[in-house]
Amino acid sequence: MIDTIFALATPPGRGAIAIIRLSGPGVEDALSALGAGGLTPRLAALRTLRHDGEMVDQALVLRFPGPNSYTGEDSAELHLHGGRAVIEAASRALIALDVRPAEPGEFTRRAFQNGRMDLAQAEAVADLIDASTEAAARSASRSLSGALSDEVGQPRAAL
Repeated sequence: MIDTIFALATPPGRGAIAIIRLSGPGVEDALSALGAGGLTPRLAALRTLRHDGEMVDQALVLRFPGPNSYTGEDSAELHLHGGRAVIEAASRALIALDVRPAEPGEFTRRAFQNGRMDLAQAEAVADLIDASTEAAARSASRSLSGALSDEVGQPRAAL
């Protein structure tokens, strides 16, 4: 059974904004339970998120229905205020709603498993995140766009 996952998509620590991403079959149920259900796909909406009668935060919420999302599954983003207490409250609320923390790279693994990207593109995501120079970032972006897969695929098709 595929479960629903979440992860902080922005660097941990104090900041103005923190983005938590969700993916899996329980996304809509989790959003509804937090008070953010029934959103128009791909349109940001300001919602007051609540759990157990307490306000978690006022957040911009976006919903991306599968299969047209990064992972190919129903997905969402919570754009929260970036304080540690807000992030922790949102994480506790999601865990209470049976949404589990994602393992490192799990969103990209799901995208690969669901045919949203090939292995070269999945590896390019990590390369782009780790890029410390503009040249490395350009190279990873090129691979992520499918250029490497196209180059490898042409000789393979000819054979």
